[in-house]
Amino acid sequence: MRPLPKSIGTFLNRLRNRLQRGRNTRDDLFIGELLKRNKIITEFQLKSALEAQHDTLVQKGRAVRLGQMVVALGYAGEADIIRTLNDEYQIEIVSLEDDIRERLSDKYGGPLESLPRARIPMWIQMALAMTFVIILAMSTLSLVVLGQQKTRLYEQSVRLGMVSLNYFANNSPIALLEDDIVRLNTLIKDAARVEGMRYALIVGANDVVKAHTDINLIGLPFKHFRENPEITQHGEVVYYRYHRPDGEHLLDMYRPIHFQGKRLGQVHVGISLDFIEALIRQERFSVIVITLAVIAVGLGVAVLYGFRFSRPISYLVKATQEIAKGNYQYKVPVRRNDEMGTLGVAFNRMGQELWKNAMAQKSFGKYVGNEVLDMILANPETAWLKGTSNEATILFGDVRGFTSYAAGKAPQQVVEALNTYLEIATRVIIQHGGYIDKFIGDAVLGVFGVPVYRQDHVERALRAAVYLQQELRKESRHGNQLLAAVGISIHTGEVVAGNVGSQSKMEYTVIGNTVNLAARLNALAGRGEVVVSRVIKEHFDRTEKAGLEFQFAAIGPQVIKGITDPVEVFKIDNIHGKSQAHIL
Repeated sequence: MRPLPKSIGTFLNRLRNRLQRGRNTRDDLFIGELLKRNKIITEFQLKSALEAQHDTLVQKGRAVRLGQMVVALGYAGEADIIRTLNDEYQIEIVSLEDDIRERLSDKYGGPLESLPRARIPMWIQMALAMTFVIILAMSTLSLVVLGQQKTRLYEQSVRLGMVSLNYFANNSPIALLEDDIVRLNTLIKDAARVEGMRYALIVGANDVVKAHTDINLIGLPFKHFRENPEITQHGEVVYYRYHRPDGEHLLDMYRPIHFQGKRLGQVHVGISLDFIEALIRQERFSVIVITLAVIAVGLGVAVLYGFRFSRPISYLVKATQEIAKGNYQYKVPVRRNDEMGTLGVAFNRMGQELWKNAMAQKSFGKYVGNEVLDMILANPETAWLKGTSNEATILFGDVRGFTSYAAGKAPQQVVEALNTYLEIATRVIIQHGGYIDKFIGDAVLGVFGVPVYRQDHVERALRAAVYLQQELRKESRHGNQLLAAVGISIHTGEVVAGNVGSQSKMEYTVIGNTVNLAARLNALAGRGEVVVSRVIKEHFDRTEKAGLEFQFAAIGPQVIKGITDPVEVFKIDNIHGKSQAHIL
């Protein structure tokens, strides 16, 4: 017996619970929504309390009000629930044992059912969604833009530091040689006035500060601001980050001072990275103002259009997301008999067709017949894709002398002739119940018996091989000599069939010694010939199928690469004198 659809089952469960619990059902749901709206309990806690309430009624035969169950589960205090109910409905209850329905009836002249059901209007949902989208978009945009701007400001500051360093290094050698402290300090005194630059200093060859924007540090030994810093170097300029004792984040940049190849000292400049952050904060404030303005406009649009949509839209949105993820079997709940219901049915049908197409393309492409595909889709969860050992018959077709044929032809002509051959081979193999496992250059590998097992897979392969040679010979009379140069080999046995590959590329295929032997037997098939293994010949003799009056000629034992013992091979005689009936 087929299970009830989820929507029908849910409806019947709710109806049963309603009958069991009587009039309390709607009261409890309404009070639960009120408590959730006022953030007394969460959605999860509400569901848990309702389930516990139902279990208590069914298992113990005792009805417990929702408020009492919430308190018993420890989700909220009784005082909080009483205060929420009193504030919402302007009533005075002192205990959850009080008859809330009666109190409301006394005050409003009607039962609890007459009160509006708690819900979140669609326009509010759309407004929240619009606000979220705008905030996310603007945040992402500001993150990217401000990040790029911060990088540019940093690079600009580094360039400014390099320019300053080069200026000081080029104009200080003579003053250093003459130990002219006044001249050196005059050179750098205005550096601290540059926006974002905190200091500049010149160190002599003896590591003593000769000039500094802070005159109190002149004459003191110089020591780097940070031990073992992580430095970055561009040419002669070296820089690293550090923090001052007051917490300011700085970038110290320095380069040597040379005169006629002799190192006279170093020049340093300090650039504030906090200054860059301050500029970014100003830009971020502007972005926030713009975002708020856009949100205001977006809320107006959301309110305007929110009233024009209804709950089925959310179902369709969810279904669209699932389809986009590849979950083509996701179903839209169809509970309406109007245009929305019709849309839901059409959407589900679309998902089913997409699923069928995806299954066909991923597993078999264009190389299985409709009958085989329908049988697979009827049982999609079976192990046919997961790797199984099966009896199957392998048909291998290859063009004799293809290399020499292609050498004297234009590429377009070769491709056209090859495609004609492969098209005929595909049609004939599928027509006889097989599928195309793969094309290997000018060779085709057909499989009978998997993924859908057929007891007569050997006979089908024989019929397909003979009929294929007949069709190829007939079509070759139109000038495509490639078609008359195909040799076919057949072998049957155990194969491993299933999906093989990686996450990025996966294909259904067959592997094993049976496949290898079928491929190697093909070298013994001449133009327009069909060769088979002894296993095929013995199977044919044993079954003696009506309508399969083949004549086999022994080629004799053949040494096959990879096979220890010689293999007996047979050739089908008088192929082109027979007319084979289709296998149904």
